[in-house]
Amino acid sequence: MDNAGENAARTRIQPQRAIAEFARVLWHLRAILAMLLILFFILSVAMYYVGGAVDVATRMPSSLGHTFYFCAVTALTIGYGDVVPTTTPGLIIAVLLGLLGVLITGVVTGSAVYAIQLAAHLIGRREAQ
Repeated sequence: MDNAGENAARTRIQPQRAIAEFARVLWHLRAILAMLLILFFILSVAMYYVGGAVDVATRMPSSLGHTFYFCAVTALTIGYGDVVPTTTPGLIIAVLLGLLGVLITGVVTGSAVYAIQLAAHLIGRREAQ
């Protein structure tokens, strides 16, 4: 490995710089993230009205809060099973929420990786000067 490669491997990334870059990358993606968040709320409202979400413990239709909780848990791909959809549209919405969660996770994870690469690149350039 050449000297520049060894220096790059030993570069210490400052957490403040990485967080600042991450915030900047998310700011640039704000339109995409806002659209994904709006889509989440649309799917959550649809789940409440046509999804037939039922609280398993009480076997009663879930409240609006429990339905949003179910949608968030589904989008995060956790799925506790304490609230479940009972209609075909509800099952379809649950699958779409899971896919949406994977998409949001991918965007945020990719942004974090890119931000760390930017922070390391900026440090590497400063050390080379």
